Amino acid sequence: MSKKAQGQHIFLDYTAFFPPSSFDGNEMLRLMQEAVTDSGAREVHAHVENFDGTVSPLGFAAAVLIDESHVTAHCYSERGLLAIDAFTCGTTEPESIVSQLKSALEDLCPTSVLMQEKKVERFLLPEE
Repeated sequence: MSKKAQGQHIFLDYTAFFPPSSFDGNEMLRLMQEAVTDSGAREVHAHVENFDGTVSPLGFAAAVLIDESHVTAHCYSERGLLAIDAFTCGTTEPESIVSQLKSALEDLCPTSVLMQEKKVERFLLPEE
């Protein structure tokens, strides 16, 4: 049986992500919101949690909910790990969001290494 997708999900995994000390989850959230706006998607909510290392490991978790799904980022600052995902299930292509984020992060932290970029089709339906 053949299938068609109603959505696309892109995952990015970075190592050696050691940006300037002024960069935190608030700045990541701003980059994500800009990428969402520029893609034409409609933001419905955004939130960030910066972790100071006392309860959770040092870093942050950030999310932008869009009417077509979400964009998230999670960072373990001391380990240099950053994971990003962009999931859209409408007319917005997640590639436009991811491309803008990749460019901004490369400018911010040129020594970071993109270890994985994977695109997965979501909301699979049988072809009629």
